[in-house]
Amino acid sequence: MGLTNQSTGAGVLEGALVIQRTNTDDKVIALAGNPNVGKSTVFNSLTGLNQHTGNWPGKTVTNAQGRYRYRDNNYIMVDIPGTYSLMANSTEEEIARDFICFGNPDAAVIVTDATCLERNLNLVLQVLEITSRVVVCINLIDEAKRKKININLKELSKQLGVPVIGTTARSGEGLNELMDAVYEITNNAPATAPLKVRYDDTIEQAVDILEPSIRELLKDRLDSRWVSLKLLDGDKTLLKALQEYLDCDLQSNKTVAGKLREARDVLEGSGIESDLFRDKVVSHIIYTAEKICKKAVSFENLKYNCTDRKIDSILASKAFGIPIMIGLLCLVFWLTITGANIPSEMIANFLFWVEDLLTGFFVWAGTPPWVHGVLVMGIYRTLAWVVSVMLPPMAIFFPLFTLLEDVGYLPRIAFNLDNFFKKACAHGKQALTMCMGFGCNAAGIIGCRIIDSPREKLIAIITNNFVPCNGRFPTMIVIITMFFAGVVAVPFQALVSTVLLTGVIVLGVVMTLLISKILSRTILKGLPSSFTLELPSYRKPQIGRVIVRSVFDRTLFVLGRAVSVAAPAGLVIWIMANIHIGDLSILSHCAGFLDPFAKLLGLDGYILMAFVLGFPANEIVVPIIIMSYMATGSLLELDSLDQLRELLVSHGWTWLTAVCVMLFSLMHWPCGTTCMTIKKETQSWKWTFVAFLIPTLTGIVICFIVASAVRLLGLA
Repeated sequence: MGLTNQSTGAGVLEGALVIQRTNTDDKVIALAGNPNVGKSTVFNSLTGLNQHTGNWPGKTVTNAQGRYRYRDNNYIMVDIPGTYSLMANSTEEEIARDFICFGNPDAAVIVTDATCLERNLNLVLQVLEITSRVVVCINLIDEAKRKKININLKELSKQLGVPVIGTTARSGEGLNELMDAVYEITNNAPATAPLKVRYDDTIEQAVDILEPSIRELLKDRLDSRWVSLKLLDGDKTLLKALQEYLDCDLQSNKTVAGKLREARDVLEGSGIESDLFRDKVVSHIIYTAEKICKKAVSFENLKYNCTDRKIDSILASKAFGIPIMIGLLCLVFWLTITGANIPSEMIANFLFWVEDLLTGFFVWAGTPPWVHGVLVMGIYRTLAWVVSVMLPPMAIFFPLFTLLEDVGYLPRIAFNLDNFFKKACAHGKQALTMCMGFGCNAAGIIGCRIIDSPREKLIAIITNNFVPCNGRFPTMIVIITMFFAGVVAVPFQALVSTVLLTGVIVLGVVMTLLISKILSRTILKGLPSSFTLELPSYRKPQIGRVIVRSVFDRTLFVLGRAVSVAAPAGLVIWIMANIHIGDLSILSHCAGFLDPFAKLLGLDGYILMAFVLGFPANEIVVPIIIMSYMATGSLLELDSLDQLRELLVSHGWTWLTAVCVMLFSLMHWPCGTTCMTIKKETQSWKWTFVAFLIPTLTGIVICFIVASAVRLLGLA
């Protein structure tokens, strides 16, 4: 669930899946494998920082490319989407298949998990039907040894007919041997004899009828036997790809059409219809994988997976799964809240010290006051608020959340919540995209690409904003601390803040499920689709790698994006606060216009105006409120939360105002970056507007109900 910069470097050729080579000697290597086998770890270990990401042409699925030099050869490693097969049942499978078939890679490295090799061989055998330039990487050898699983690599290589290399990518063990095999297969063209799965006699007879005519048309550009199998299977996506990439229209060829009818007559004569044909093909692949593993894999302990299952019996159980999940969420928030205070104060002190230096410089330079106001009091001070408030929580939250991902817990969250999303007629993978939204809603929107169903993907995109991003956490934490946790003793304030914040998050999850249910019964009707959810083995997290990845790929990237939108926002805020019409600033006029409506929601005009001006970045909502109340025309720094609470109370804030501000912060329009991401992912302004409107209307309705109920009961 990484969030990284989009590349502006060499990418994929338009309309094709061919990677641009800097020079003709570059070797393109396709890196394929099932999800959760360490494929990305192999990729990152080899390429380091020499990588970039982009999108496949016409697809919203990312590709990652990296450069690696080995034995005087330049390699372009292409990390294609993780997939369980090449049957093209999803966008990821289609892209993986098309790149191996039509992307002209010099070799394919298939990464497998040594602890569940039999299942992984399903993909290996399918790739071997397409190309002989394959190196099989048996990753996680260390985990296999720990579980006393013995893999005879030589026997496995003999069975598959291609090089097989054992690796532990986390520590770099075996990667040189892997690249040696890649070097040999791309330079010396060793004589490999890859295993070809043999099917039922009837299927083989049908293939023999069809293959000669296919071979004549393809002219060795693609394995004719495999294409024949796909044609008999009725794979329309492959026919389309053949026409797009090889300009080969099999459907319009009379010879092929005649042979296809003849081959299907043979199949139907034996009672093998279309659905049964695929079942038989898949069954033979699985049987072949089982047979290979019996010869190459042995188990000293047949209960090698017992520990993981015991842990899952607790973490994924109906009784304890949800409570433990909420408890872990509490722990992450507690560490984030308590750990962010001191560094946030230190950063703020430093940045405002720099501001004093800048002010001194402008005074020395004799610049007009408005220049100092725009650049320092407007743009710089806004950026200082965003950085000091946002950076410390992100620097703590992202690594903690990534550790849960690295140890293998996030798929358990999806498992625990799958039944709830199914009842809401949504996709179980939405639980994972929801988790991504905790760090950044834009990242959660991008993560919705893992959902194959367009209907369910839209539901996940529209409802992702009900999970508060890292930019909204500071607002909630400050309000909870001032108005609720502040009434208890100091040692317990962090604990109370954590519990209340977790309660708000749980409310966001409940609203996500409720709105998903409403959408699936109205504008996005449909039944939930099934999906395969793999629960990977629990693994020892790589703390160093997690910290580096979290800081560079996530924290700094999200911070940089927030800064880029906060700077112009600071300019607009300063202008509105300093240009007066009559006795009032433009900001005050706007707040006065919004005040009657805001009162109905338990807010006031300045609060609602702060949310409007906070559209570019949620982090600046509280600073705008402070600036508006103090009527200074610039963002101000208060020495303590007590001073801030006194300021808010003096302007009419009560506990009801605090509750409504938190509810509206939880449920209101997505920020500007998220809206742009929604437009990019949906390719539709209509769905972007829907994604903007639904959380906004929900927040308005919920705040109105709460405020009205409290007032009617005379509690405020």
